[in-house]
Amino acid sequence: MKIGFIGLGIMGKPMSKNLIKAGYSLVVRDHNAENEAELVALGATVGKTAKEVAEQSDVIITMLPNSPQVQEVVLGENGVVDGAKPGTVVIDMSSIAPLASREIHAALAEKQIALLDAPVSGGEPKAIEGTLSVMVGGDKALFDQCYDIMKAMAGSVVHTGEIGAGNVTKLANQVIVALNIAAMAEALTLATKAGVSPDLVYQAIRGGLAGSTVLDAKAPMVMDRNFKPGFRIDLHIKDLANALDTSHSIGAQLPLTAAVMEMMQALKADGLGTADHSALACYYEKLAKIEVSRQV
Repeated sequence: MKIGFIGLGIMGKPMSKNLIKAGYSLVVRDHNAENEAELVALGATVGKTAKEVAEQSDVIITMLPNSPQVQEVVLGENGVVDGAKPGTVVIDMSSIAPLASREIHAALAEKQIALLDAPVSGGEPKAIEGTLSVMVGGDKALFDQCYDIMKAMAGSVVHTGEIGAGNVTKLANQVIVALNIAAMAEALTLATKAGVSPDLVYQAIRGGLAGSTVLDAKAPMVMDRNFKPGFRIDLHIKDLANALDTSHSIGAQLPLTAAVMEMMQALKADGLGTADHSALACYYEKLAKIEVSRQV
């Protein structure tokens, strides 16, 4: 089976490497020639366009920033739809608006091309480890057919419903992650301002009900002042915008999500859009006029 992989960014590059490690044959495409060359060195070939990738592939995986990029690559000029044969499967692992997934699915179905929306969670570290969480929307039989491909990049792969359900699940995930990071930042700011070591607070609470994967991943980054992006604030803004748009369309109110969105927008205005989303702590630090860091 030949797999096409389009989008070799922070997430896509390690994901595609894990597919090669699992024994799959890849044809790749990215706007960055250096990323392509890195995969070629591991045995992949390169398609000059999305159409060319599709012509050579049985399954095509896309890992792109947002809905417009996925729509352009899949449905635009020299896109996947122009090169894919009837029966080809597209697995979109980008995090996009659920409505966009449904629109792309409908357009591909006219050409007898199938689609799964399969966004991921876990950030760069889990993409490298091959332990991502994948949440998948689409036909269950098609999910079963493609399960092993997705499992080569993941620790868990869960079918969550029809087309669009994968991205609804991802939006729920991103809401929880954003609010967790904000709560952590708020709490550690409180501790620091009160004169208590944030590191000791973290060690004391991580085994209790306040403990979480988010706390363990992000609190050390804040205290070490390490905001190298595993997941950029700009991308989390995109996800929260999709969550809020979706919530407005169905009449579900997300007041806490809206508040964290404004915090992230403020950080972006301060030039931190490319920082890791753990930099939410900087929003609180600016208000409190302190810095959350390990105290020796």
